[in-house]
Amino acid sequence: MADEMTKGEAPQPGVVTAALLVIGDEILSGRTKDRNIGYIADYLTAIGIDLAEVRIVPDIEAEIVGAVNALRARYTYVFTTGGIGPTHDDITADSIAKAFGVGIDVNPQARAMLLERIPEADLNEARLRMARIPDGATLVVNKVSKAPGFRIGNVIVMAGVPTIMQAMLDEVAPQLATGARMLSETVPANAKEGDIGGPLAAIAAAFPDVSIGSYPFIADDGRPNANLVVRARDPERLAAATAAVRAMVAEEARRQGRS
Repeated sequence: MADEMTKGEAPQPGVVTAALLVIGDEILSGRTKDRNIGYIADYLTAIGIDLAEVRIVPDIEAEIVGAVNALRARYTYVFTTGGIGPTHDDITADSIAKAFGVGIDVNPQARAMLLERIPEADLNEARLRMARIPDGATLVVNKVSKAPGFRIGNVIVMAGVPTIMQAMLDEVAPQLATGARMLSETVPANAKEGDIGGPLAAIAAAFPDVSIGSYPFIADDGRPNANLVVRARDPERLAAATAAVRAMVAEEARRQGRS
């Protein structure tokens, strides 16, 4: 897969960026298959936030702290998933508190939220871990299981369970700054990537403000093929670049006698 957009470049004015930090040994071991990355990427793209980086780290405090501090300095927002449950290895909240240099304790509002679902008699020490919130953080409501996420600075901490994460994302999204949406068009290449690599690069050079990616696959007939994805915020630039890509694909078809 090729993408002509330069990685790590400074964001354009008015562009809102984000990183996603996925936390959990179970993801890295393969025992749990992540279902959140694609959902969050689609969600943020739809509301005008560019997901620029995804990292996966284990349940190790130093790894979480280091990643959070690196990402929050670079992007408009950092979203985290995982590690805010009741067990000993759910250390995200403590790690976030350490990253920000603040204390952490049971938050009365978070405790009250837990009591909406859990009887007082069952609110043991383990379950109370889900109410431990870093000082200065605001809560992210969880309509599914009540245990809240939280937001501190530009970091939004969410659950790893997909249904709960999605509910939390719905809660926090209206509070976020957004930029112009990235628009896209897809053009089937109907050719091998190697056959169109040269002319595609020439088009990308002619449209430096447009991202052009080539995504190969094997077609139903067993032949190599590719989808050419053109992305831009400016509709006119998107249309012009897409027209150039379509013309190139048509020319390649004529050259190979497929038109």
